[in-house]
Amino acid sequence: MRARSRGLVLAWVALAAAALAVSTTVVVMTPWDPLPGAVVRPAQLTTYFTPAQIARSDAYFAAARWPAWLDPLLAIAVAAVIGLTPVGRRLVSVVRKRVRRWSLQVVSLAALVIVAERLITLPGAIVGEQVSLDYGLSTQSWASWAVDVLKSLGISVVLTSLMVLVLVGLARRFTRTWFLPAAAGAGALVIVASFAYPVVIEPVFNSFTSLPAGPLRSHLLSLASRDGVQVSDVLVADASRRTTALNAYVSGFGSTKRIVVYDTLLQSTPHKQIELIVAHELGHATHDDVLVGTLEGAVVAAVAVLSLYIVLRPDTLRRRVGAGSVGDPAIVPVVLALAAIAMFFAQPVANTVSRYVEARADAHSLDLTRDPATFIALEQRLAITNLSHLDPNPVLSFWFSNHPPTLDRIGMALAWERLHGLR
Repeated sequence: MRARSRGLVLAWVALAAAALAVSTTVVVMTPWDPLPGAVVRPAQLTTYFTPAQIARSDAYFAAARWPAWLDPLLAIAVAAVIGLTPVGRRLVSVVRKRVRRWSLQVVSLAALVIVAERLITLPGAIVGEQVSLDYGLSTQSWASWAVDVLKSLGISVVLTSLMVLVLVGLARRFTRTWFLPAAAGAGALVIVASFAYPVVIEPVFNSFTSLPAGPLRSHLLSLASRDGVQVSDVLVADASRRTTALNAYVSGFGSTKRIVVYDTLLQSTPHKQIELIVAHELGHATHDDVLVGTLEGAVVAAVAVLSLYIVLRPDTLRRRVGAGSVGDPAIVPVVLALAAIAMFFAQPVANTVSRYVEARADAHSLDLTRDPATFIALEQRLAITNLSHLDPNPVLSFWFSNHPPTLDRIGMALAWERLHGLR
């Protein structure tokens, strides 16, 4: 068997094994029945929200929907045009004339694609921010917002450049079997990024201070201890300089694990409701949701690299940008186009899994606090303050939402009450 044919067979075998591993993990680890023994039905909208609240939610989403839906499609379109049409060949030609080193060509092409995507989607982002300002959800000045956009752009350029640098570098070093170290490298990058995010990326956008000693800090630490979760600190994020939204989360792994609450939450929310939000986040920690999700993401990244090898083995796509092989920097626009398309179509699968994981965390918070009335009041407060869509389109919710709709979450509390004989 020729070496190229052996490489293809090996790639298919590795892809089948990785795909089986991630499929099995998703099927086994996803909590498809987040509240065993109960039937969860969505609550009635008009029972829990007034006509004025419903109208405000509908009005906000009517104003915000087109940039929210259009921006990701535009980003994919830009990546596809650059990577899959003669536009990409012209861009590669320009870069090759001005940049000699292959590594700098890779970084330049990655940066140009990312910047082009951001520029095309910028008008929609501006409209979305204006809508958030109009409805009191955003508290940022335009200067502050622009700084955040630039920070996000910089992080995207760095991470994307690193990804394609590793890919192209390995393809240059291992011309026939690059997919094996690249798949392993992609998985490793996902794991490293997940561990580094709390201590490297989060501080870029927010400042954190320890919650002062007092009843709330004591209750939150006691809640974590009762749940068997070891946390190093309770931190307050200065979210109010950007938003009026309410949130809290448990972040980090091992010694970096900490409870983080938005300062907006401290300013306006009863302590019982804060404890319930934290109980939900402790549910993620108890079930190692971040760790499981990271490992699943690592295997998915390996699947993506193996699939990329198979797709790019024929020269059909490579010819569009004049790339002789995956080790040619000219391949970068094609790789980014395929990645953007694949991520868009993988989104509903990932979000479906996420919604079940979030539902289990809701059930965990109810088991830990045993306070469904406060849970329902909290969901009402979050939906009104954070301007959740109270009656979302099911198809759009399936594709884009990574949390259950508000009425489903209230339905979870009602089902928990019935299960425990309280209703």
